[in-house]
Amino acid sequence: MNAVDEGSGDRANAAGTPPVVGVIGGSGLYEIEGLEGAAWTAVASPWGQPSDELLQGHIDGQKCVFLPRHGRGHRISPSGLNNRANIDALKRTGTTELLSLSACGSLRSDLPPGTFVIVDQFIDRTFARAKSFFGEGLVAHVGMAHPVCPRLGDVLEQACRDLAIPVVRGGTYLVMEGPQFSTLAESNLYRAWGCAVIGMTNMPEAKLAREAELCWATVGMVTDFDCWHPEHDAVSVDAIIRVLLENAEKARALVKAVVPRLARRGGSCPHGCHTALDRAIITAPAFRDSVLAAKLDAVAGRVLGRTTQKNG
Repeated sequence: MNAVDEGSGDRANAAGTPPVVGVIGGSGLYEIEGLEGAAWTAVASPWGQPSDELLQGHIDGQKCVFLPRHGRGHRISPSGLNNRANIDALKRTGTTELLSLSACGSLRSDLPPGTFVIVDQFIDRTFARAKSFFGEGLVAHVGMAHPVCPRLGDVLEQACRDLAIPVVRGGTYLVMEGPQFSTLAESNLYRAWGCAVIGMTNMPEAKLAREAELCWATVGMVTDFDCWHPEHDAVSVDAIIRVLLENAEKARALVKAVVPRLARRGGSCPHGCHTALDRAIITAPAFRDSVLAAKLDAVAGRVLGRTTQKNG
């Protein structure tokens, strides 16, 4: 399909801009059913190739853009994800609110397989991934104390309860590099740290979404207990896949319920997600790298404008 560049950062979150809901689907969730006028569209990004084409359509009149995180057929490992291209491509379609869905392991006995955890904190243990759109020649520091938009979390929680999906609000997600699973010693360490779930994908996704001034929230869909659990070795791969597919079915129902509810936002996010870059860029205008600034047209166009300048 033809590549498109529908949105740009200097207008996507402008006051009065209607919300566009983006969805990143994790393991087992490779498309969203029920989209009206759905079409897969290639979106070009200066940050490289996104995981796949983006599926665009409407749910009850609300525009929705879906991206399978690992690509259709699950072709890309967690460490191989081009998170910058994924977030940039979603921003270019006009996305303003982003829902992230991911399979994860449980680090607590009260979070059995089939539970949906609306995560609110993270410990980032990844080390092989590009974690920022900014860098030499254009430096920025965004706040990450509260990485999840509570407004989106509220909507996700209520929708889960309405659909009778087992849900827990709050919990820390330990993001490991992978692709191997954790050792028993690591699993016990993360439990001692008070982590609720463990997975491989939500970082640097959350950090990049904040830099792109998107409201972002995630649902960790528990497929199994991590290796700390005394009965972990008794769990078969077939059992895990069965839970994963059941979770994906629930996730599709959740997306259908949540997307129309997000159409009711008035102005920009009251929690500041849409203005995260207001005081984040440190590099003085005269010293900004024009090449990097041009790549940031969608992500940071709202604050950078259309003016690019050479290094001083």
